[in-house]
Amino acid sequence: MLLLLAKGFRPVARRYRTPLGEIDLIVRRGRVIAFVEVKARGTRDEALDSVGRQSERRIVDAADLWLAKHPAATGFDVRYDMVVVTPWRLPLHLPDAFRPGFQKAF
Repeated sequence: MLLLLAKGFRPVARRYRTPLGEIDLIVRRGRVIAFVEVKARGTRDEALDSVGRQSERRIVDAADLWLAKHPAATGFDVRYDMVVVTPWRLPLHLPDAFRPGFQKAF
């Protein structure tokens, strides 16, 4: 979370649970809402590979529910980010890590 705070994001929710799944972090900066998946693994590649199409769909579905319950966010730009945490390295923030219906950005 400190990494995102340093980048100017403000927390909106942590571990937001829905019947469709959980979103690790929801953060906001200006008119951007980012739904963030945090993955801690032994290597960066392991963390990146751990989020597949099914995980992406779960995150998008949960985000859709959050957006439906928060009409004040209408008109905001929506992103799906990742934060990768690996031993002995600083966390890596991947803005716009994936988009529904598109291939991964990484």
